[in-house]
Amino acid sequence: MDPPAISNESIKYLKADTTDTGDNTDQPDHKKSLDALREHIGNCRRCKLYKGRTSLVFGEGSPYARLVFVGEGPGRDEDIAGKPFVGKAGKMLTRIIENGMGLTRKDVYICNVVKCHPPGNRDPERDEIEACLPFLKKQLAIIMPEVICTLGRIAGQALLGGRFKISLERGKWRSFMNIPVMPTFHPAYVLRNPTRDHQLRSQIWEDIKKIMKRLDLEVGK
Repeated sequence: MDPPAISNESIKYLKADTTDTGDNTDQPDHKKSLDALREHIGNCRRCKLYKGRTSLVFGEGSPYARLVFVGEGPGRDEDIAGKPFVGKAGKMLTRIIENGMGLTRKDVYICNVVKCHPPGNRDPERDEIEACLPFLKKQLAIIMPEVICTLGRIAGQALLGGRFKISLERGKWRSFMNIPVMPTFHPAYVLRNPTRDHQLRSQIWEDIKKIMKRLDLEVGK
């Protein structure tokens, strides 16, 4: 069953946020819109994942980010911290952002397809993804990044369709909501496959360089 639609009454700023910048130029207030969306989600019980969660992990980073990373779902560390990508996979993503791209986590936005920790770190089920996907779409509609980077199979399938295959389609530009999408491997997949560590890290870096080129960021070796 689809979750209830996000009503204008409950989130009055989502479609028409403006703030006076002092020079008669109205700009969308993305932070206010994201805060309103988080308030609307509330203590969500739209799928069964709520039963075992400690925290609802909404996402974090710049409301005006040019780049949004979308993962699969919170792990146990994220469930405890209430923040996305803080465990071992998160540390790897942070190194990619900081050491590879020359940015900080505050420069990008990081979130997941589902916002509650699936028990046993299992894959999110279809009904769980369907319950959360409208909120991810709204986050992306508010931020309107120049690029989305999906991390792993689940995120790729959620945004690009059930037939998406990470092994065949990573590194190839796709589109979601008219936003360019670069699919790549999830850092956790690299950590689970130490015998392929160098190969997988090299492939991720090739994908990241494509993102940097599109964003006009300086690409090193």
